[in-house]
Amino acid sequence: MLNKIDFTALDQIVRQFRDGLRENQEIINRLNVYPVPDGDTGTNMALTAESVVSEIETIKDELSMSILAKAISHGSLMGARGNSGIIISQILRGLSSVFELKDEIDCFDVATAFEQASLMARKAVLRPVEGTILTVATAAAEAGLSACKSDNADIKTILEAIFSGGVSALRMTPELLPVLAESGVVDAGGAGLIELFRAFIKVCLDYEPDNLQKILPDKVLEVVSKASAKADIQIVNHGVESVGDLRYEVMFILEANDESIDAFKDVWGGIGDSIVVVGSDGLYNCHIHTGDIGAAIEAGIDTGRPRNIRVTDLAEQVEEEHWVRQAEDQVDETDLKPVHSGPPPVTAVVAVATGSGVKRIFHSLGVHSVVSGGQSMNPSTADLLKAVEELDSPAVVILPNNKNIIPVANEVDALTKKAVRVVPTKGIVEGFAALLAYDPEAGPGENLSEMTKSAEGVIAGEVTMAVRDASSSAGQIHEGDWLGISREGIQVVELDLAKCCIELLDKLVTEDHEIVTVIEGEGYSVNATRLLSQWLSENREGISVEVHQGGQPLYPYLFSIE
Repeated sequence: MLNKIDFTALDQIVRQFRDGLRENQEIINRLNVYPVPDGDTGTNMALTAESVVSEIETIKDELSMSILAKAISHGSLMGARGNSGIIISQILRGLSSVFELKDEIDCFDVATAFEQASLMARKAVLRPVEGTILTVATAAAEAGLSACKSDNADIKTILEAIFSGGVSALRMTPELLPVLAESGVVDAGGAGLIELFRAFIKVCLDYEPDNLQKILPDKVLEVVSKASAKADIQIVNHGVESVGDLRYEVMFILEANDESIDAFKDVWGGIGDSIVVVGSDGLYNCHIHTGDIGAAIEAGIDTGRPRNIRVTDLAEQVEEEHWVRQAEDQVDETDLKPVHSGPPPVTAVVAVATGSGVKRIFHSLGVHSVVSGGQSMNPSTADLLKAVEELDSPAVVILPNNKNIIPVANEVDALTKKAVRVVPTKGIVEGFAALLAYDPEAGPGENLSEMTKSAEGVIAGEVTMAVRDASSSAGQIHEGDWLGISREGIQVVELDLAKCCIELLDKLVTEDHEIVTVIEGEGYSVNATRLLSQWLSENREGISVEVHQGGQPLYPYLFSIE
């Protein structure tokens, strides 16, 4: 057992925290409360911790407590993903603000650090919600401070008190947040935070405390198990009691004067919820759920210089990690790669996708390399750079096919001698549409312009199954209902798959459209395809219907309307 924590131990704690999140990210992902296949709290937290470890790796030859603490703080701020990642970032930065002042950390320092972490996390959230990770952080910190009052307080006493206090608070979260009780789960972010407490105990006390499987109540484990049986379908809320009109998640890094941040928060407070603004010394990581994207970004522009802007539609966000792991369905990747003869084109194309059928379609439309990935398993910059460098063409267009991958794709151009342009496609069907305007012998600039116009002209729709009861503007949702979704959100709720498809198409397809492309995925029905094709022919004169096998999980139908 360690009597004090030095920088070597802290380094091990951060790595253990990362490993614990990786090991349990699926369980954390399944602690969810939104009706469509979605949810990546565990993944976002793990990726945030991964960013911290990566930051540490850059200075591993010159470690000290001060340098390490600053690396943890900076790495967590810049690598934070999603609301859960930002709050974890603030907790790590709170710990670091205490740790960086000393070479060795005693038990009282640990208690003080967790108190500071809790305070910083709450301060970052404009309207804190109880029953979330904030509740768990506060309870753990209070337990640690209480243990300090004991005459025989030591590292063991403090860390075990923090762990016990956090676990008790996690189990109580459904009593504080009704939406958790309705879904039969505990808070996902709080569950992830438990891994930080466990990391401290494993490294400092040299034993393995109870894991999430032992910590979570039996009823919660039943919900997690049920979600696992449904092809790893997950959903996330994270402190927002309902999506309502606040359907967009806006995030960006803001460079601004510290004195202007309070006014910035006030502006955001009038246009959204789940507001988190963390940082200092002129650099802030900002997060909001809002119905007005423009106003959220304009507030940043009025305050300072926003960059790395990311916008996610919460009503359409889908969990695709399952796609990355299982969608290939034993297909030999070599069978999916096209054979190109002759000299390389002036401009080649790299696309991000998954599903054997979807990949074949991309290749048939002229894509030279497909990188596996999706929303919650975003390919890294290195993955995209590798695909670009492996091509012989002097210029490359990237189709990210997901809104969260666009910022990563935008980084590639600066890392290669090739001319790289990114067509900002936000979905598979937009990627298909973009390729209709692709000219291999044109330059990257011309392709960017024409492919972007083509992608913007397509109307996209998708059908998936609800995984929980919920309410929506389209009506009450029950687990097992089929949901028809467009860029506007959930448009249709139906018990019958074919009827859901037809009602969605009725809303999306007008007399002005000419082509409807149907991409069948896992769970599609031959009868449903026949019925929707028949409905289109009878109700949309002159419409042409094309049907393709995509093989995508979770979404039996994707629609592209032109």
